[in-house]
Amino acid sequence: MGERLDAFHRFRTEMNEKILAHDNLVVRRFFNLDGQAYKPGALSSKVKEMLGLVASLVLRCDDCVTYHMIQCHKEGVTRDEFFEIFGVALIVGGSITIPHVRRAVAVLEELEAEAATDENAGTGAR
Repeated sequence: MGERLDAFHRFRTEMNEKILAHDNLVVRRFFNLDGQAYKPGALSSKVKEMLGLVASLVLRCDDCVTYHMIQCHKEGVTRDEFFEIFGVALIVGGSITIPHVRRAVAVLEELEAEAATDENAGTGAR
């Protein structure tokens, strides 16, 4: 995984462990609810992650954007779909979201590079 994504995963995992170690009922319930919200129902997990990405861009939460970029990528969101998501976020959130879209594109490039490396490793290509 790329340096930015590795750092994100390490920090998120470490902090989540510390937060949940405190054993606060409200915090635990919120973390559980957040996980449940993205499970498939009337909407697929892919659509829910796409909605989460738009909301995160509009709310200008870079950690949230990174998380939803990773989840969307895992759900098979294509590059063209990502750019449509960015367009919706720009329309809803306005020009203030542009820096967050820039960072989202940087994450996308890292995810795509990682996928290409994994693909080449699987085929034995160098």
